[in-house]
Amino acid sequence: MIIQPEQIATYSLLRSPLGKDIRRIISATINDVDAGEAIKKHVNYDSDHLIIDKINYDLSKFNRIFIIGAGKACVPMANTINEILRDQITSGLLITKDGYRNSVKYHIDTQLKIIEASHPIPDQRNLDAALNLIALTDDLNPDDLVIFILSGGGSSLLMYPSPGISLQDIQTTTAILLSCGAPIHEINTIRKHVDVFKGGGLVKFLTPATVISLIVSDVVGDNLEVIASGPTVADPTTFGDAWAILNKYQILDQIPPRITSKLSAGIQGEIQETIKPGDPIFSRVTNVIVGNNTYAVNSAFDIAKTLGFDTKVLTTSLQGEASQIGKILSEEAKILLSPSSSVTKPTCLIAGGETTVTIKGTGKGGRNQELALGAVQSLSGSEQLILTSLATDGVDGPTEAAGAVATNETYSRGLSIGLDPHDYLSRNDSFNYFEPLGDLIKTGPTLTNVNDLTFIFCL
Repeated sequence: MIIQPEQIATYSLLRSPLGKDIRRIISATINDVDAGEAIKKHVNYDSDHLIIDKINYDLSKFNRIFIIGAGKACVPMANTINEILRDQITSGLLITKDGYRNSVKYHIDTQLKIIEASHPIPDQRNLDAALNLIALTDDLNPDDLVIFILSGGGSSLLMYPSPGISLQDIQTTTAILLSCGAPIHEINTIRKHVDVFKGGGLVKFLTPATVISLIVSDVVGDNLEVIASGPTVADPTTFGDAWAILNKYQILDQIPPRITSKLSAGIQGEIQETIKPGDPIFSRVTNVIVGNNTYAVNSAFDIAKTLGFDTKVLTTSLQGEASQIGKILSEEAKILLSPSSSVTKPTCLIAGGETTVTIKGTGKGGRNQELALGAVQSLSGSEQLILTSLATDGVDGPTEAAGAVATNETYSRGLSIGLDPHDYLSRNDSFNYFEPLGDLIKTGPTLTNVNDLTFIFCL
């Protein structure tokens, strides 16, 4: 999906002297981490050999080749694989989020079935997709090759409850976990112990085939076991770890009884743990990360430098409570841009990662919008500072916005029409704060997903 600078035309960016360049930096960065292009950087085909980085697969040794995918970026990834291997794909199944198919751009062959399902809270379509996947993998043998394509969103999209757990149990638990402020690695620890695909569980369905897992990472640190809850990766976490996380956030009494009973049975050794490191079941599985947030940050750095910005990378592991991170980044920017600093203007500061939001109110928003809202008062009264924060997948939380823009003028502009940032933060209502100001970033689905990007520009 090609994002045009015009799609990032917010009120503040349209009125900034360097707004055009800022929009070019953001749009070009997202385009540079296109999931299909990421595949091309790692996958080649030559004389019946599939070469992934330095690993060489002789395709003449396989009778059938399947493509299975899950995530917000799986359609462009599969499209590229399909183009590389031409007519060699036997069949396949892709599970993606509503609106992420883009059938206009990606004319994938009919042998690849695409199912749009629900994210982040799964529904019946997710279950139906899982049953389709199980049926597809029912007769795999040692002469088959499965190319598994995984990207962010896979935890929700590739979902099938463990025996004794209902879809409603998963829905309720997911909603609670997403609102408690837990980071993704903790959320996915619990998911791995209540779902048959997660924590290496998918490999059970793919064995005895050879499996190549191509992954676009949407987690800080690119930990394979965390990305989409690691369906093709050994899981070092335990039922006890999952229980401890629920206890840590004091939500045990909110979790459905069938979930807690499952975890308790696991702790007591009454049911089998997830597949652990060293298990021979992974001997025919290769996992390769083809795209991540670090690449996006480095791309943004190069683009900003080319456009004449004095560019600095603040971090590629941004984590923490979104509103507090917004304030911290703003204060850090003001220190870096102080008169005694060697940094010159125009300046572009870049941070990559993924924050969290502890839901306290009933408002509307996402972590990037909340980060920008947390920065509003701190930016006030400073020089010409512009903070933009956005999700690279184009959707921030349960909203149609990718993120938001805050400047040194946002606080006064908001107060002039009765918008108090503290009030909106208390209700987690960042979307409705920035919408009347015209400073929501709305790109639409980008069909990639490599965490979030935050830029601070000083003019």
